[in-house]
Formats: sequence, C-alpha cells, structure tokens
Amino acid sequence: MKSACIAAAALSLAALSAGAADKELVSFSHNDWELACDNTRTCRAAGYQPESGASEPVSMLITRKAGPGTAIDIQLQIGDDDGVKAPLRFKVGKATVSGLAAGTASFDDSQVRTVLPELLKGDDAMVTANGGKKWTLSLAGLNAVLLKMDEAQGRVGTPGALVRRGSKPESSVLPPVTAPIVNVVVPPKAHPGDDALAARIFPFLKLDSAKEDCNNRGDINAKSLTVSRLTDRKVLLSLGCGMGAYNYSSLLWIANDKPPYAPVSIEANGDFDEKEGSVTSAMKGRGIGDCWSSETWHFNGKDFVRTGSTGDGMCRGFAGGAWTLPRYVSRVVTSTPSATPSKP
Repeated sequence: MKSACIAAAALSLAALSAGAADKELVSFSHNDWELACDNTRTCRAAGYQPESGASEPVSMLITRKAGPGTAIDIQLQIGDDDGVKAPLRFKVGKATVSGLAAGTASFDDSQVRTVLPELLKGDDAMVTANGGKKWTLSLAGLNAVLLKMDEAQGRVGTPGALVRRGSKPESSVLPPVTAPIVNVVVPPKAHPGDDALAARIFPFLKLDSAKEDCNNRGDINAKSLTVSRLTDRKVLLSLGCGMGAYNYSSLLWIANDKPPYAPVSIEANGDFDEKEGSVTSAMKGRGIGDCWSSETWHFNGKDFVRTGSTGDGMCRGFAGGAWTLPRYVSRVVTSTPSATPSKP
C-alpha cells in the first residue's frame, strides 16, 4: 500500500512538472508532514499521525498566502467523528486550545499565536475528546516543511518567518502572484451524424503509443471511441483506458469533423464534461482513497489548457483525503460558443 501511495504522488508531480515550468510551484515532504505551494505562492503544510503509530487519523493544515505580514491559518481534523463527544481539546507543549468542534475545527488568530511556537518546539501534540478518546499528531518534519514554506515565500531572515527569523525588512518578502485567467468556450450541442464520426476518424489515429498506455489491450477499435462536439468543426475523441485496480483514464484526440480529419493527441486525459468544457483526471493512491492527485484542463476554443492541479502524497487513513492541496490554480471565465463557425 505504501508503494501505491508513493506511485500516486509521483504521478501527480510528474504530470505537474510536465505541464508547467513555473518556478513558484513547490512540493516537499519530510517525515509526517508535506508541503504544497501553488503558482500564486500560497503554501499549505499538512501533518498527520505517526505512520507507524497506533493513533487513529488526525491531521493539521497550516495555510499562508504570499506577501508581507500575511496571517497564518490553522485547521485541525480528525478522521472519523462518529460517536466522538465534542468539544475537543488540543494540547502541545505549554499551549492548550479547548472548545474545538469534532470533525474539522479552525483556530482563531489568538489561538494560532499561542499554539505555533509550541508546535515548532514539540515532538507531537495530543487531541482529546470529551470522554477521553485521544489522537496523536506527529510534529516530526514540521520545522523542515515550514522552513521550506518560508523559502518559497521569500521570508527567511525576516521578522515574519515561521522558522528562521531575522531583521530583513518585511518588504523583501515575495508578493503574491495573480492566478492566470483562462477563457473557456462551452462546446455546442452534438450535430446530426456525430455518432458516425468515430468509424470515419478511427483509421487515421496513431495507436502505437495508445496501446502501450492502455496496457497493450488488443480490443481497441472504432466502437471503443466516444465522440463529443467541441466547436462547429472540431470534435473530441475519447478512448477509455483502464489503469490498475481502481484507477481509470481516457486518452483524447482533437479532430476535424470533415476530411481531412487530422486527429491530434492532446496532453489532457480523463473524463470530459461537455457542460463545463473540461477534462479531469483523478487518481487515488490506494483502494480506500485516502490520497489523491488530480488534473483539470478546460477548452479555450482551440485547445485544452491546464486550469487546476491538486495532490496529497501521504496516505494516512482519511477517506477521500484529509485536505485539498492545490498545486496549480487559475481563474476560469466561461463564454458561450460563437455563432460564427470556427475555422478548421
């Protein structure tokens, strides 16, 4: 199972690095903590219970946006709150926070100021429910991860650094980066005869790499393809391709709807949503789905461009994943398709 989690994380990071050369993207993990900084320089650090311990799932998320003097947000989550008697109490070193909700709880500013110094000094923290049930949050790796966060945001040596403070002016801290705007064109409805396009375009597909990507399956034919309308003259062809015991993806091509069809394979892969004009690929690290990576692309009228990427690399027992850790974000602006036919 551990190897499956590592494989999922590797897939997420490989897809991310292949799609962008943006230096703002930072991914890092050490012991029981991981860090993801997206292209706006917002950073999120997530920590969990010890991997080899007896504690039930518990996790903390520390979020900080880029820029001088920005606040720190801390959230705490337990994996299963069924039957847990609230309120919860969080204790680390000399700091105690009481009155927390079961499930997911947020610390206010004063609680953050009280807890953060003790987090940096401790080995672990305890969460206790009314009734005595306990969870152990590991702090192994926290300092290294928060130092990497400071580095990514240009805070090292400034008064606002989390780990390595100094006298450099806060004005030297890197500013936030504006998320890119992607103008999305919603595809039109299917045209009469679109169902027949799969058989017509199939002979022009280059399938050598597709067969390899699909575990050398031998049943690929025109009936394996799904055709979706993109513009008045362009269509999307989708080939379902199983990958492993519980992950699934689709290979995609954009083609003309009339000769020459000229199908071209695209980087985007996954399920096509015709209402959103998007393709999403999601992979989980193991069967219970406690770690995920996903990529989203949107159609801009000509091609599919990446609009989002998330991934958590640590499989620690939270069904569906403990948190969403964006690696790439954008602002999607949707427009209706033009009444003028697009050129092939």
